[in-house]
Amino acid sequence: MIKVNYDGVLEAVHFKPNGELDWARVYLRMGAAFTDRILLSRQVFIEQLKAGKRFMLGERRQYLGGIFDVTEPIRLLMRDHNPVIVLDDRRATQDDLSGVPVI
Repeated sequence: MIKVNYDGVLEAVHFKPNGELDWARVYLRMGAAFTDRILLSRQVFIEQLKAGKRFMLGERRQYLGGIFDVTEPIRLLMRDHNPVIVLDDRRATQDDLSGVPVI
């Protein structure tokens, strides 16, 4: 059995015209299993990150429901009292999820 030390997997995102995250397509861990794809608004996704939930960038392996290929952690930073969602500790001033599939 593979030990999972993350609470969700970010699969794809959609951005507003101003570059801010609009919604994210994720899988959430519920005990030992993962949900089907769920769309989370930016605010709900930020609340999950603020609550200490750990999300990884990744995708589900075909025909292996609860197994994912994950690559990088998703981080929440505060810039001038505004939450910013990034893949690493870059000095981003707005949401920066370069490399994440965009829908």
